[in-house]
Amino acid sequence: MELAFSGWSGILILLMYGLIMLGVGITTYLRNRNIHQSLDEYYLGGRGLGVMVLFFTFFATQYSGNTVIGYPPSAYRMGFEYLVSVPFFIMIIMAYLLFAPRLYSLGKKYKLVTPAQWFEKRFKSKAVTILAALLMLYGLGNYLLEQLVAIGQGVSGLTGGTIPYQVGVIFFVIIMVIYGWLGGMRSVAYTDTMQGIALLFGVFMLLIGSIVYFGGLPTSADYMQAYSPEKLGVPDGPGVVNWFSLLVLIGIGAAVYPHAIQRIFAAKNERTLKRSFSRMAWMPFLTAGVVFIIGIIGINAFPGLSTGESEQLVGMMASAVASQHVVFYWAMVLLFGGVIAAIVSTADSVLLTFSSIISNDLYGTYINPEASQHKKLLVGKLVGLVAVGILILVAWFPPGTLYQIFVLKFELLIQIAPGLILGLYWNRLHSKAVFAGMLTGTIIASVMTIFDYSLLGVANGLWGLLINLGVCVIGSLVVSVSVGEEKEAKQVIGM
Repeated sequence: MELAFSGWSGILILLMYGLIMLGVGITTYLRNRNIHQSLDEYYLGGRGLGVMVLFFTFFATQYSGNTVIGYPPSAYRMGFEYLVSVPFFIMIIMAYLLFAPRLYSLGKKYKLVTPAQWFEKRFKSKAVTILAALLMLYGLGNYLLEQLVAIGQGVSGLTGGTIPYQVGVIFFVIIMVIYGWLGGMRSVAYTDTMQGIALLFGVFMLLIGSIVYFGGLPTSADYMQAYSPEKLGVPDGPGVVNWFSLLVLIGIGAAVYPHAIQRIFAAKNERTLKRSFSRMAWMPFLTAGVVFIIGIIGINAFPGLSTGESEQLVGMMASAVASQHVVFYWAMVLLFGGVIAAIVSTADSVLLTFSSIISNDLYGTYINPEASQHKKLLVGKLVGLVAVGILILVAWFPPGTLYQIFVLKFELLIQIAPGLILGLYWNRLHSKAVFAGMLTGTIIASVMTIFDYSLLGVANGLWGLLINLGVCVIGSLVVSVSVGEEKEAKQVIGM
């Protein structure tokens, strides 16, 4: 009997995982009904996430639809040049270690809920806080769009086209909204643990099946040598420069994801945070490395795919492997169930942080400071719902490949890094210099991206970041800081 992911089998898989996610949300709601009254409980899980749950929720944040669904197609199109995707994730861990432990201790001290609150506490500048919040909202909106596109492509690939791309997006958005409104951070973290285990097992089984049935790397290398020799080559000088700039851009940009920073705040203690990071250090090889190999094997397994067709490569390979043996069939059930659950829980996490910035930093701080926590939560949820509706319209006909969407958001999000990281250690960092640097970097990165202008092969966002950093440092050295301001900064950061 031939087993394949198509028709009702794929639909039943999706329904099963959708019901599991809803069940987790309902259970979490019934056990923690006070999440609808407390910002700490709803957005940070009561600041009590342990090592295992914190590890998997970090894992799901870093390795979601853009990795398992989006990275193999990029490896398929680029060949061995895309090996750079593994160091991307190593850079993220290195960037975390620059600031995460210190930010955690200050977040706990001042009971911070969002990263924008750190800007308000450190610089006491409405302009800096609002600009940082807007950049974070842009990055989150972009990331949420990426997850919606990944949902549609994953569902379409899993069901062999039985469920259209758009229907898959709508179905899981409804699941996500219900689940997010009910459970908050706790249900997101619990679901992350469930899908993380399924995801890791399924990815390794897909790798084993691909090697068994498609011939592995040697076969793909022979095929590329005969038909696509350019995919075997190493990049030239400009290509290496571009590699390096993307490493820095994505390494720092992903580390300052607002929803990742909220997970830093949600850790039970600093030791828990560090132990979670020590486990995360292995994941670039066990996840990004594995999906890279899968993409390379796909060059031989499904030759000649167009860019659009290659975006569904993982679904095609999983269906082919699942049809060979019942063991691989059920392994692919776990894989794609885990993939869809990962995408939805990541999207829900992004939406949660998006809502927290709206409710706590913009509405609660500047529009209605007297609002109760319950009202802040309600406003955040409603605005988040409107944002999801707008992004569904965009995702209906996605503007580019997952990789292009993935890179785009870092161009602007990374501009918050100088103020965030330098502000933790340098008490002379001036709020006016931070604002000027952040605004200048944003404008430069935006203009270069809009007009498709590239300089020396360096990513546009990195040019913006370098100028941003220069303005911050030079401006803070030139602009005098009063004794009172310096003393106040020392009290905030403890240095």
